Amino acid sequence: MNFFLETLKVIVLFVYYLLESLVFLVVPRRKKNVSGEIVLVTGAGSGIGRLLAVKFARLGATLVLWDINQEGLNYTVRLAKENGAGRVHSYICDCSKRQDIYRVADQVKKEVGDVSILINNAGIVTGKRFLDCPDSLIEKTMEVNTMAHFWTSKAFLPAMMAANHGHLVSIASSAGLCGVNQLSDYCASKFAAVGFAESIDMEMRSLRKTGVKTTTVCPYMINTGMFDGVKTKWPHVLPILDPEYVAERIITAVRQNQEMLWIPRIIYVLYFLKSFLPVKATVLLLDYFGCLDLMSTFKGRPKKE
Repeated sequence: MNFFLETLKVIVLFVYYLLESLVFLVVPRRKKNVSGEIVLVTGAGSGIGRLLAVKFARLGATLVLWDINQEGLNYTVRLAKENGAGRVHSYICDCSKRQDIYRVADQVKKEVGDVSILINNAGIVTGKRFLDCPDSLIEKTMEVNTMAHFWTSKAFLPAMMAANHGHLVSIASSAGLCGVNQLSDYCASKFAAVGFAESIDMEMRSLRKTGVKTTTVCPYMINTGMFDGVKTKWPHVLPILDPEYVAERIITAVRQNQEMLWIPRIIYVLYFLKSFLPVKATVLLLDYFGCLDLMSTFKGRPKKE
């Protein structure tokens, strides 16, 4: 195809995709049926992971729940069964250890079957300034928040590709879009998670595996206890998010095959501004929204959790 024809084709498709996107802002996309799908949720013992498990249970999915906390995992299993889950399988898995992920993944494939929806939700945060953060905690953050996505995807993606059917969901963060004071390791891990998910999406498109979908979720702070103590300067503009609301938005995004989900919507505007504003102007906006000192009141979850 010569230069003129290919350029014309790109222009026509570009306009079409823009119009399609505008239409879907008004007309909701059709939601796919997840009944019978095997859904694996990491970090299912608390927070968003637990809520996602319960909501997928109500939709008739077979659940595979991973967590390092046995007590929290047991409670999630009970909630899932109370909410209609027909099949629930729980496994203790340390997502900071590659061999543990591979071992439990093999167990899942033998005992349950091929996972068709993988939700990489497990995450940790240290909340310390870079020079105050021990090397071991930095490594742990990267292992859980980033590297675990590599190993779980390596374990379950081949079957999805073979069937040309599946969904990879990365629960990242708005901190994966913009650097934040006292979150250097966390931001780095979430930037990496976003980049990894986008690259896998590009690979699936290049390989024509159109049935394997990806969804990357970048929410602001969520009121799950993980960022306990953190306060927002303007709660009506940039609120600490309600976990139920976030979980419901994630479920909808997955069922509608939405590639990117940023919550709240103002994140889209701020990211757009960041893409072209001078650094000083960006810092001014971050200061205005209270992001420079966001972590100054951070406490996090109590150690027993």
